[in-house]
Amino acid sequence: MAITTTTDTTPKFHQTQEFYPELSVSPPSHDGLEFWQFMIAGSIAGSVEHMAMFPIDTLKTRMQVIGSSCQTPAITLRQSLGSILKLEGPAGLYRGIAAMGLGAGPAHAVYFSVYESCKKVLCAGNPNNSAAHAVSGVFATVASDAVFTPMDMVKQRLQLKSSPYKGVGECVKRVIVEEGVGAFYASYRTTVVMNAPFTAVHFATYEAAKRGLMEVSPESARNDETLVVHATAGAAAGAFAAAVTTPLDVVKTQLQCQVTYLFNLEKM
Repeated sequence: MAITTTTDTTPKFHQTQEFYPELSVSPPSHDGLEFWQFMIAGSIAGSVEHMAMFPIDTLKTRMQVIGSSCQTPAITLRQSLGSILKLEGPAGLYRGIAAMGLGAGPAHAVYFSVYESCKKVLCAGNPNNSAAHAVSGVFATVASDAVFTPMDMVKQRLQLKSSPYKGVGECVKRVIVEEGVGAFYASYRTTVVMNAPFTAVHFATYEAAKRGLMEVSPESARNDETLVVHATAGAAAGAFAAAVTTPLDVVKTQLQCQVTYLFNLEKM
């Protein structure tokens, strides 16, 4: 009797790994960076941004202080720049930049860490949730301002003409002795009230401008948002947000520089 054998042609799935390769879970990343790298990059970028624009910030501070005084007529941007270059030289535009460097780095590190943490919780799986981005930005602003406000006060006092302080160290010591630690946070509430809406307006304007630019230039949408779109939208958002919050910025400057400015008036 012939014995017939049959071959079982049913697919075997015993080699599970061949069909379902092992998946590795990596830490969350942003734009190809790990979280800590993203935070450091943001900190460096923020420091470079503030320090690059420091001469303009010096002019702004002096114009805000002088323009609010009844004893001194308001001056234009050209007059302020000419006065500094004539009496103090180019170095006068950079008085207080050390305080900016000490405050901007840590403040931006706090900003990005709080922003990313809040965004992760509030977005709820929707990375395009603009409202969540705006709220996360507000929380990040409140936290970062708590870090940056003391050094911002020192910076602005050093920026003033005929500042009685020779440097960051002397300014910090004298403020603690003469006015108390609370003087470093005299403008904190005003700063938060200013920066919180600034952040919300900035995010809203940025997203709106970006969508409008991508509609005008369909090539940008196909190329996943070009650098020109980001730069133009960011510039428009920053300009509009600054215009909305400048009155509060003047109040903040007055609160931070009131003692130093009164000292200068007494010398006149």
